[in-house]
Amino acid sequence: MSNAYDVIIIGSGPGGYVTAIRAAQLGLKTAIVEREHLGGICLNWGCIPTKALLRSAEILDHANHAKSYGLTLNGTMTADVKDVVARSRGVSARLNGGVGFLMKKNKIDVIWGEAKLTKPGEVVVGKMTKPVVEPQNPVPKGVLGEGTYTAKHIIVATGARPRALPGIEPDGKLIWTYFEAMKPDFMPKSLVVMGSGAIGIEFASFYRSMGVDVTVVELMANIMPVEDVEISTLARKQLEKRGLKIITEAKVSKVEKGTNSITAHVETKDGKVQTITADRLISAVGVQGNIENLGLETLGVKTDRGCIVIDGYGKTNVPGLYAIGDVAGPPMLAHKAEHEGVICIEKIAGLPNVHPMDKAKIPGCTYCNPQVASVGLTEAKAKADGREIRVGRYNFNANGKAIALGEDQGMIKTIFDKKTGELIGAHMVGAEVTELIQGFVVAMNLETTEEELMHTIFPHPTLSEMMKESVLDAYGRVLNA
Repeated sequence: MSNAYDVIIIGSGPGGYVTAIRAAQLGLKTAIVEREHLGGICLNWGCIPTKALLRSAEILDHANHAKSYGLTLNGTMTADVKDVVARSRGVSARLNGGVGFLMKKNKIDVIWGEAKLTKPGEVVVGKMTKPVVEPQNPVPKGVLGEGTYTAKHIIVATGARPRALPGIEPDGKLIWTYFEAMKPDFMPKSLVVMGSGAIGIEFASFYRSMGVDVTVVELMANIMPVEDVEISTLARKQLEKRGLKIITEAKVSKVEKGTNSITAHVETKDGKVQTITADRLISAVGVQGNIENLGLETLGVKTDRGCIVIDGYGKTNVPGLYAIGDVAGPPMLAHKAEHEGVICIEKIAGLPNVHPMDKAKIPGCTYCNPQVASVGLTEAKAKADGREIRVGRYNFNANGKAIALGEDQGMIKTIFDKKTGELIGAHMVGAEVTELIQGFVVAMNLETTEEELMHTIFPHPTLSEMMKESVLDAYGRVLNA
């Protein structure tokens, strides 16, 4: 078998494997190099297994409030941490196998090992230095591995890993990253979560549902700092109502380790320090690109703040070398990586009408309880940009479906350019908003105006009706409020 390819992709996360499939569809001889497990962090340790955990938490929350639905449970509903984790790992294992099937189906070679760039157009693959983390999905025997491989086009899709703060480095026992938080061997009674981005808040929400005493510490003034302030404020109220303790404008300045507990020193902006003792601490202060040990320095690849610098089509400053996904910078989202990879490979293949990705139209979702979803500009950002805007709001407590579901707390907020009627932002908090946001993403991608949205018929009774009502409210025409 020849070791020469049209395209070699380093990393098989969402960006890598989707790019490989699209390359194969375009008739390019394609290989993917993977050092650990197909599907990357998202499938094995991120997006998918966390949603499985959160689904278990959601069922438990519903069961604990069964009386409000006119239902009586005989006995107490409890969570078995081993079974909850086993279900989550099983979901990942199933999808991991699915990626392997897609590689075979599309005749994509999987090369197992550690990749290093030695010169343009060449990848040297060494032995795997990390173990396969899922024993139910071991590396197949008799497949491609160590050796030198060549390709006209090489795409780096190595993803990212948890960022560690000096002096508060995760140790796998008392200070966890999402790896340990996703696969606990016991359920702690108390927990400190450092950081309130999507990862931090999702784990805080999950563990609170499991009955854990959770304290979230956030450096910024609002939790989920990238979200619209009005939305994050509502989310905070609901999270605190569920029993989460949240401290904003504060940082964990020091962590003292005990035999089986930690004491976090939390310093607020006025310099005051309080100590919180808990069983464990989750460090969720962001992620950083996996750019080390790839040989980027040898080739002179330009990087910035731990990420590879690219243009709108994934090109680096080195001819024939590209980067996509988390390693190429924010937003560090699986769906961004997938689309970025498709743009990159279609440009390589010479397809017409390939356009750079518009990052303003990338949705973000946080799957805590309540859920949060958004796309486009926040109200504050739109005003800071000097735009005249119209803002519409609609509350869940005026929607029939939300009331029937017993999920009547939340809001949908829309932001329009006052002069043109262009939808420039949409922000949501409440039940199932992560499934609703795509409607506004499609609308923005099609450059839909407020008039077109007003004349779109939404089915009744649905949560989606609130989307239209929010649009109507922006123009003083709300009907059901």
